[in-house]
Amino acid sequence: MAEKLLLLTGHLAEPRLRRLAETELGKRFSVQIVNIGVKVAALMTEAILRRRLRPPLDADRVIFPGRAGLDAAALTTHFGVPFVRGPDEIADLPAFLGLKAGARDLSRCDIRLFAEIVDASEMDRETLLARARALVAEGADVIDLGCRPGAEFPDLVAKIGDLQAAGIAVSVDSGDPAELRRAALAGADFLLSLTETTLEIAAGTRATPVLIPAPHGDLASLRRAAAKAEAMGLSFLVDPILDPIHSGLAASLARYHETRRLLPRAEILMGTGNLTELTDADSAGVTMMLLGVCSELGIRNVLTVQVSPHTRRTLAEHDAARRLLFAARSDGALPRFYSDALLQVHDRVPFAQSAADLAALAAATRDENYRIMVAEDGIHVFNNHIHIVRADALSCYPDLALPGDAAHAFYLGTELAKAEIAFRLGKRYVQDEPLRWGVALPDDDRERTRLAEAGHTLRAKRDAAHS
Repeated sequence: MAEKLLLLTGHLAEPRLRRLAETELGKRFSVQIVNIGVKVAALMTEAILRRRLRPPLDADRVIFPGRAGLDAAALTTHFGVPFVRGPDEIADLPAFLGLKAGARDLSRCDIRLFAEIVDASEMDRETLLARARALVAEGADVIDLGCRPGAEFPDLVAKIGDLQAAGIAVSVDSGDPAELRRAALAGADFLLSLTETTLEIAAGTRATPVLIPAPHGDLASLRRAAAKAEAMGLSFLVDPILDPIHSGLAASLARYHETRRLLPRAEILMGTGNLTELTDADSAGVTMMLLGVCSELGIRNVLTVQVSPHTRRTLAEHDAARRLLFAARSDGALPRFYSDALLQVHDRVPFAQSAADLAALAAATRDENYRIMVAEDGIHVFNNHIHIVRADALSCYPDLALPGDAAHAFYLGTELAKAEIAFRLGKRYVQDEPLRWGVALPDDDRERTRLAEAGHTLRAKRDAAHS
């Protein structure tokens, strides 16, 4: 038997909601729509609902708009039916109800992230510890201390101790065998990058060696190193080494595939920096593709680097990708509709309302406050006097009546600029809300379940009206 949904709405949104109920939504659920009697659904209050909804409610769930300032728990207790906060936009309701979305549990992952601090030898101990803690907050499981070739690292042992005292796992990457041995004796958790001829560096210590081929690309030497580590009773990781584009990328990806075939039970590490750092492309897509390979091949260790300015959020991108991929793989599903974290530049559903919807909304507007919205045909600006549609913000200016109101003009200018960015990129725009950029720029912590306070321009106009 279909689940009974009671959807609460207001005058302006009711027609769109009823059209939506005639689609797949109405086939999957028994849908009842109640116009609660307010113009904008976000204005509904608990008092209004208690007056206008008569129990008992014939519903399994009551869904109210995301921006409504309602206490779901209190309403559930009062009516005896679960009240649920829905999405902000009607266009997102199908995904919210599971018609398009997969499982949204992104709490699990099975890839361990190493975050390299390439200039660790040059930092003072306090700065290094602060940097490590910041990387852990972004998703790092292990902090990798990069050692510069030919440069001394005199306080390596002390820095390993500082990080481990803070509960942070440590790996050390060096081409100097003596430096790696010092790190191993100091209690480093992992050593990068050992070969079949340098594996003894880890002997008698708790360090897990990360083995690489020597010479480069020689999987036979990697297999020998793995066999030697097993004979020594050592846990180990193997890294066939990912090469940059035009320097053997395709062949290196094939090596990972072959390594998994040759060593089916081995723990494998992939370093993604040779692509994210050395390719002039936004790192989110590169990261997702590489971790997709890891997900398919069971590669459960990834070394990240974020040195170049365009990779400043790559660790957070890796963290989002590993969680999304774990959830999708667990469901046997494509990695779609699980998270918007990596949809940074373009949104999946950029325009929540059609041009016709906005025309109807403009026709119903009865006050002079400007509304700014975006649809597939451009930026819509309207109040009770005008309704214009433009492709760029500046061209709106001649049509706006702002005599002597510099503050309001500044406000509209900033909002129109945001709207133009959203229209041109294909992003979701909501007036008075920041554009969302996924993990590239995390959302602020403002409370979104109540109406925003009047801005300074509106307060100024209101104060002037009362003076």
